[in-house]
Amino acid sequence: MIETFNIQGFISAFVVLFAIIDVVGSIPIFLRLRNCGKEIHPEKGTLASLIIFLSFLYLGEALLDLFGIDISSFAIAGSLIIFVMAAEMILDIEIFRTAPNTPNDATIVPVAFPLIAGAGALTTLLSIRSQYALINVLLAIMCNIIIVYIVLKLTDKISKFLGASVIYVLQKIFGIILLAISVKLFITNVTILIEQ
Repeated sequence: MIETFNIQGFISAFVVLFAIIDVVGSIPIFLRLRNCGKEIHPEKGTLASLIIFLSFLYLGEALLDLFGIDISSFAIAGSLIIFVMAAEMILDIEIFRTAPNTPNDATIVPVAFPLIAGAGALTTLLSIRSQYALINVLLAIMCNIIIVYIVLKLTDKISKFLGASVIYVLQKIFGIILLAISVKLFITNVTILIEQ
């Protein structure tokens, strides 16, 4: 394990987190939420994601142990939520129905969790924490959070630039990718549980 800051460790941790967070790939989901009348506040969403990441980095395993939940079970639960969201995108259906008392603000759920700081990202965070020095992981989180803020802030401009038809096609493509991620996350962690 590397004990001090290391550029290679930082880049590795950053790239792994960037790939699993996939905030760019979530743009069609953010747009879909806004088209459904939901509000997304970039500053609040970014801050909430950062708090979730840092909390899980320091307290994740202890918190899961407190409730008797292993990381694999947590990841499976997250994969099911991602699966349902992907199904909505691909099939143009609404599974998460809006009840009269449902908040109009989608910033915390589902944007901060599970889209940005989801089960996959949080379990990955614990994995890279065991491989790299804490400073490398913290800097990787901060750089990814900056990118998350930029994407959330510019979502509407990106939408106008691309146009409705391109966004619709992207929604289908990223829906399938999200579906594949959820299936992989599910199968990997079910296999781990069965082996245990």
